[in-house]
Amino acid sequence: MQYLYHDGDAYVFMDTADFSQINISEETMGDAKNYLLENGMVNVALHEGIPLFVDMPTSVELEVTYTEPGLQGDRSTGGTKPATVETGLQIQVPLFIVTGEKVKVDTRDGSYLGRV
Repeated sequence: MQYLYHDGDAYVFMDTADFSQINISEETMGDAKNYLLENGMVNVALHEGIPLFVDMPTSVELEVTYTEPGLQGDRSTGGTKPATVETGLQIQVPLFIVTGEKVKVDTRDGSYLGRV
């Protein structure tokens, strides 16, 4: 299904085969809501028309919307710093990552996988 938008306490998805729409609660979404981008494709498990869970791809590409600049001397230490991505999720990234860069994030644990 294709993610369309967030509507209050529900997330709206569209079945791309028949264009029907379904609302999924925040509770059912779980951590998947931290990685959703509009028009993104996900698998939704349904039982008799009721959504059970959302199965995300193992990694997604997200843009860093805010992070502090790294210090010049810190690049060789292999340290990390917090960064906020476009979905609002805060992850740990290497010190060389700057605001505006796209990064690959593991949807299973929210870890940084690399630059895009």
